[in-house]
Amino acid sequence: MDTLETRELRYFMAVAEELHFGRAAERLGMAQPPLSRAIQQLERRLGVSLLKRNRRGVSLTGAGEVLLHEGRAALDATTAAARRARRAGGADGPGGPRDRLALAVKAAASHELLRRLLDAYAAEPDAAEIEVLPCGMCEQEELLRDGRADVALMHTPFNSLAGFDSEPLLAEGQIAVLPARHPLAAREALSLADVSDVPGLPIARWPRHGTYPPGPGPEVHDQTQLAQLIALGRTMAVFPDSARAWLWAEHSAVPLTDAPPVVTHIAWPPHSRSLALAGLVRAAARL
Repeated sequence: MDTLETRELRYFMAVAEELHFGRAAERLGMAQPPLSRAIQQLERRLGVSLLKRNRRGVSLTGAGEVLLHEGRAALDATTAAARRARRAGGADGPGGPRDRLALAVKAAASHELLRRLLDAYAAEPDAAEIEVLPCGMCEQEELLRDGRADVALMHTPFNSLAGFDSEPLLAEGQIAVLPARHPLAAREALSLADVSDVPGLPIARWPRHGTYPPGPGPEVHDQTQLAQLIALGRTMAVFPDSARAWLWAEHSAVPLTDAPPVVTHIAWPPHSRSLALAGLVRAAARL
């Protein structure tokens, strides 16, 4: 039998991630014996061993590694489907609210483009309600995959478009955002080499996939913290030119002549059948 129940996947994922039946059972809010029996029944149904059990603990077999990877994607897909169905279902029934789309955008990015897009789409007949979801650095992909967002504005080369359908909307240069009193702030232009190793002014580090890249710069959590640290002369950052919209008086923006262009895309899951989403993409393409 090749089908898997969502419950079985959740049980296996907990054990595969914890590599300990006791901790997995606690995480699932159940006793350990029924969890062990459920995993054994799953192995019998699939006809493969998913776990190696010995005195040292639990480890994954090759088949278990595959199911961990595929199972995570499958559970994400079911969660995303439920979230999107719940939003789309808001339009069902007499007198129900309009269809709603959740649009993920990086905080403080593409202000003017986003305003133009929302205005253009609002003028469309039967336009859906747009819920704007501001997010942190490179979080749009996660929001799209787990169903919290239906569509996103993403920026290459910083965001990956792998696995999504997309349309390019805008290309722009990059700037170095510096403390206004710093000597480099008086320059008309800079290169990437100029800003890569500035004494006393390291580049801020944003989290990627839950961890921070190595380096001397401060770890930043949000736009406000970054803006304050730049104003205090503690760090600098590199952003698309449209980031000028959120700069403080204590900041200075200097063009980077050799930085690759940043391209803003509108991106969405390839399997989407939402008419509201199709209308939003058409409005974006016209811009």
